[in-house]
Amino acid sequence: MVEERFVRRSLLLAVLLGLLAGAMAFAFDHDRLADWLWIGATVPVVIVLAISIVRDLLARRLGVDAIALLAMAGAIALNQSLAAIVVAIMYTGGTVLEDYAVARAERNLKSLIDRAPTIALRRNGEVIEETSIASIAIGDMIVVRAGEILPVDGLIRSPIAILDESALTGEPIPVTRALGESARSGTLNAGDTFEITAVATAEDSTYAGIVRLVTSAQTAKAPFIRLADRYALLLLPVTLLVAGLAWVISGEAVRALAVLVVATPCPLILAAPVAFIAGVSQAARRGIIIKGGAPLDALARTHTVLFDKTGTLTVGGARLVAIETGPGESADEVLRLVASLEQASQHVVARAIVAAAMVRGLVLQMPSQVHEVMGSGLEGIVEGKCVRAGSHQMIFGSHRPDDWALRALRRASWRSALSVFVSIDGRIAGALLLGDELRKETPRAVQSLRAAGIARIVMVTGDRADAAETIAAALDIDAVLSDRDPSDKVDAVAMESRLHPTLMVGDGINDAPALAAADVGVALGARGASASSEAADVVIVVDRLDRVSEAVSIARRSRRIAVQSIVVGMGLSGIAMAAAAVGWLAPVAGAITQEAIDVAVILNALRALRPARRATQRGVPGTMARDLGAQHRLLEQELDKLLQISDALDDAGGQEAVDLILKAHRIVEESVVIHEREDETIIYPRLTKYLADGHGLSAMSRAHREILHQARLLSRIARNLRAEDADKYLVRDAQRVLGSIEALVRIHNAQEDDIYEHVVQE
Repeated sequence: MVEERFVRRSLLLAVLLGLLAGAMAFAFDHDRLADWLWIGATVPVVIVLAISIVRDLLARRLGVDAIALLAMAGAIALNQSLAAIVVAIMYTGGTVLEDYAVARAERNLKSLIDRAPTIALRRNGEVIEETSIASIAIGDMIVVRAGEILPVDGLIRSPIAILDESALTGEPIPVTRALGESARSGTLNAGDTFEITAVATAEDSTYAGIVRLVTSAQTAKAPFIRLADRYALLLLPVTLLVAGLAWVISGEAVRALAVLVVATPCPLILAAPVAFIAGVSQAARRGIIIKGGAPLDALARTHTVLFDKTGTLTVGGARLVAIETGPGESADEVLRLVASLEQASQHVVARAIVAAAMVRGLVLQMPSQVHEVMGSGLEGIVEGKCVRAGSHQMIFGSHRPDDWALRALRRASWRSALSVFVSIDGRIAGALLLGDELRKETPRAVQSLRAAGIARIVMVTGDRADAAETIAAALDIDAVLSDRDPSDKVDAVAMESRLHPTLMVGDGINDAPALAAADVGVALGARGASASSEAADVVIVVDRLDRVSEAVSIARRSRRIAVQSIVVGMGLSGIAMAAAAVGWLAPVAGAITQEAIDVAVILNALRALRPARRATQRGVPGTMARDLGAQHRLLEQELDKLLQISDALDDAGGQEAVDLILKAHRIVEESVVIHEREDETIIYPRLTKYLADGHGLSAMSRAHREILHQARLLSRIARNLRAEDADKYLVRDAQRVLGSIEALVRIHNAQEDDIYEHVVQE
């Protein structure tokens, strides 16, 4: 392929030099020398093109390049040397331009293969020796040290093993495997050293299978067929018929040559590559790397989109989603103490807890006497207090969990979250719920795909069905395929591809085979998932899922412009063919006319460099949008406090319930009400001038009124509230109002964020 590109560029350079040299000879009245220079520069092009056409015929393909060959050969035979070299320039320039459009980034599996271990530690009695993984046999005892990648599939022979399986399943939270459970190659030892018994050789293990899947899926992909070839069977006979009739009727072979020259299909050869290059360039400015014209063309025809879940539709990591506290406990204090303790651990969950505490501005202290119980949790001393954090089995032991703890476990199950219970000086203080969550832009990204014309959207994930359904419930998803390993994902992609052109979106190594198997693979490569980036046709280098719909929209517009350029260009060429047939255009004049058509085609195709016109007159300044988003993040913290108060009301009564309701009332009045009124009186009037239609903001104002109505209800509950009034019915009413306010404000903020993002200044 590299050699072919070099030949094409060399031919273009030679033809240009030949044209220049012939022009200089002609200027000094050396007409014969000029003819020989022009013919001499054209002959290599004729030879190379003839070889290419023969090769295509042997492969049972026929392209419109045959017209260019006939035009150049006819011009040479009729001593029309200038016309011959002009056609040669048109042809060679078009092929070089097409090379830029269809050149794809080299798809190597270097990073994927480099990750695979080459040596392993094998136990032979009491002796541990290094050995090549190729020599590992079934039944060998393999020692896997902390931080190492499992070289082969095996059964765990140690009491416990903590594995990071994200490379295979995409799930970010390490899992705990017990004695006798299976462990797959390609996973990372996230805990202490353990041993496995090999149940497969390296060649037959899971990770080697992923490499083979990517390789086979890539090599099976069909090459890009130029858009021009689809019209070849029609254009070629029509051109020969018109040229033959012109020759027969006029008796002049030059007229037939003129027809061939103006019929040289440069609009077909140039329009698609130029429009596609322009589309690729525009996408690159948006952080979307499309690897050539073939993926762009496939993107434009996409009917079905398949999404991986973890790291694609979701943020892809452990996130603190809720803090459940025991009676009388402070959520911030529980988080502060456990985050202080977790500073001593490198576990992904520990890092998430520490990060959550830092976001809330909590001041952490260094722990001492820290002891990690592998697979269970952590304990140590923080500010003189004995703090323990871990699973509910570790904290409660054989005792039945408290009612609030059972509620926390139930909520963790509903949200497919991991629960970390915390005890302080032997007192069970709270539980942290950690899990994956939707990306902020995911709902908007799915909606944008629908708007872009995508008919079917499917989630395919290695995660459990309950976790997948929880995420899908918040989105406009047509189908959910859960519990799928990499080979299952490839099967799902293949099934959808048989029905319609299919696009697969993923971000991890485990997604690489499916990305390579799809008609178009799109990798979210901002986090450095190099294997998936190499397997993909499109790489999004910014961490934004909504760029997928932008890629589809850019591709469809670019293809539409390419087809438009082809139709208009060939229409003009048809008119020129008629003019040449009746003798109004000589061969050289026809070549110049064809060049003018080519310029018009290129200028039209270059429109794909610009984004489509938007209805809005101008965008919101980026700083304004960021400030609005920051206000929402601050408000989210106040909403978390409302949820904690609502939960605390479960066990509260009398004066305690009164204090909690009054506290919630103060939060609503001082944060929520003020925010919503500022939105209505200050922010929305400022936004109106940036929107083509203010109806959307009018609809959003309806949500303001409902939120303020719920705030008034809470105010009535809190007004003149006495301890003797706080019976279970009043508490239940307060909880209902707090739940309504919390839910309304969260969804309203998300909708506002979508509006801000839509009109933000690019």
